[in-house]
Amino acid sequence: MSLKKFLTSRAFLISLLLAIVILAASLALTMNRIKSYTHHGIAYNVPDLSGLTLEEASAKAEETFLKIEVMDSIYNKNAAPGTIVDQNPKWNKRVKEGRVIFVTMNSMEPEKVKVPKLTDISFRQAQVLLENSGLLIDSIIYQPSEYNDLVLSVQQDSTEIKEGDRLLRGSSVRLVVGQSKGNMETMLPQLVGMFIDDAKAKITDARLNLGAVLYDKSITTQDDSLNARVWKQMPDADLVRKVYLGSSVDIWLTVDDEKLINNEIQQ
Repeated sequence: MSLKKFLTSRAFLISLLLAIVILAASLALTMNRIKSYTHHGIAYNVPDLSGLTLEEASAKAEETFLKIEVMDSIYNKNAAPGTIVDQNPKWNKRVKEGRVIFVTMNSMEPEKVKVPKLTDISFRQAQVLLENSGLLIDSIIYQPSEYNDLVLSVQQDSTEIKEGDRLLRGSSVRLVVGQSKGNMETMLPQLVGMFIDDAKAKITDARLNLGAVLYDKSITTQDDSLNARVWKQMPDADLVRKVYLGSSVDIWLTVDDEKLINNEIQQ
């Protein structure tokens, strides 16, 4: 039989079709096995791990064939020590099996920071250094001195703090600042309408101290206290322009919109 007749014969065409079917079936079987091995197309929802210990989070992640790895640790006083406060990817996101979830843990105790050199420099320099170190100014005391605006000493709970001492991050210190004659007053800031943290910062920037903090009856929950704003201050910035350095400023807080609006209209 000639080659041309063989290539067009029924037996050859049947054999060719059978070979194509076998090849296609083999490819399909191979691809299915690869997909099964790699779990192609299978995704899992990332569980919410916030508030869990590392052991609890690992057990929960294993249920969806995921893994846990600690990426960082911080201190958050509002979270339980040794629990997860953040995660990446975020919860409910769909990921493939074996994906690593990076978590941030809450430290067992607050981080301690080294106190920088704060004496024999200006108040403003000391303020910046404290902020960069994660420390706060609790109050300012002015003492007569030939060196005006120079930090004379740093205290915490009546104990003198020195350069190199270690304090809890976020803790507060008292600055004793020199004051020469003829430079004893500062402008009283207008605090009405501000949130308490902003008011505190404004008071410190003016070299003053926060006095009494009074909440009205509209504040009943923790969220209210966080969202409260100043509706009254004493001394009143509308009546008094300047006060002595180191003076205290009392503030009244509310979430009552009418109180805030009426106070703004009066101004």
